[in-house]
Amino acid sequence: MSLFKRKDSPYWWVKLTPRSGPAIQRSTGTADKVAAQEYHDMLKASLWQQERLGVKPKRSWREAVVRWLEETSEKATHKEDKRKLVWLHAYLGSLNLDEITMDVIDRIRSARLKEGSKGTCNRYLALVRSILLRARDEWEWIDKVPKVRLFKEANNRERSLTPEQARSLLQELPEHQRDCVLFALATGLRQSNVLKLEWAQVNLELRHAWVKGTQSKNRRPIAVPLSETAMDVLKRQIGRHPQRVFTFRGRPINSANTKAWRAALMRAGIEDFRWHDLRHTWATWQRQAGTPTHELQRLGGWRTGAMVERYAHLAPDHLAAAASRLDSVLVDAATL
Repeated sequence: MSLFKRKDSPYWWVKLTPRSGPAIQRSTGTADKVAAQEYHDMLKASLWQQERLGVKPKRSWREAVVRWLEETSEKATHKEDKRKLVWLHAYLGSLNLDEITMDVIDRIRSARLKEGSKGTCNRYLALVRSILLRARDEWEWIDKVPKVRLFKEANNRERSLTPEQARSLLQELPEHQRDCVLFALATGLRQSNVLKLEWAQVNLELRHAWVKGTQSKNRRPIAVPLSETAMDVLKRQIGRHPQRVFTFRGRPINSANTKAWRAALMRAGIEDFRWHDLRHTWATWQRQAGTPTHELQRLGGWRTGAMVERYAHLAPDHLAAAASRLDSVLVDAATL
């Protein structure tokens, strides 16, 4: 019997056997026999279309999310993707992929803008677009996707501290945070790479540390030569924890954006500054000190030189010699 009741469920169940593939047995989700029969007939018609006409089966957003998370588990932003998908569930969780239209995308855009900036909204829309494109191009679950337009964003943020501001901030921070910040300013490492640094990634004799490829943003290992300042910071941490470098009261530090951090910024009179801006500060100081683009790229672990070029205008001195090479020619030309 293709429509039946089970002792452990108040709902009607359906069982169908396609010409190819395993039998399908699932709940109709209703105790109403008439509604259950309608569900049965629709499912049977859908299977017939798939077998005889080659129509693709309906796939849900939930199925796509599960597969996406499985296939992208190694992404550096995997946890962030999961957080975004939880928020998106209210708008997409009950839909099939072919039901995600421009109207649905527009509702997501409007709702997200009420909670954050255009840049943040773009991150959510880009995630939806990536999943839909993979469902179309790689999984072949759908034939077309709506065109998801992103907001035009301003140029990359370039907020950095002056040495005087950095000194004021360090003076206001508690000791454990001061060392984290000082190490970030000395190495240019991202917040997660500083906080999660382990002693197994440090060689004090060779004055060298490294970030594993699985921990870096571009999935490539980063070599970290240790300056005298960085060495002093690490030496102060010796003996505090057997595994992790930076700790507080015997426990690894897992978060930098704390009340103490924000309070120190306020006392130092520093506004509109995020922890990641310490990396911008390091890169700015490196360029101002004359570090060439190709060296800065390797030190910072950037995959391409394009990300480093935004700091190029900060070090005009190294171009002065090149610009002066034409002086003799121009002087001679001017005397003609």
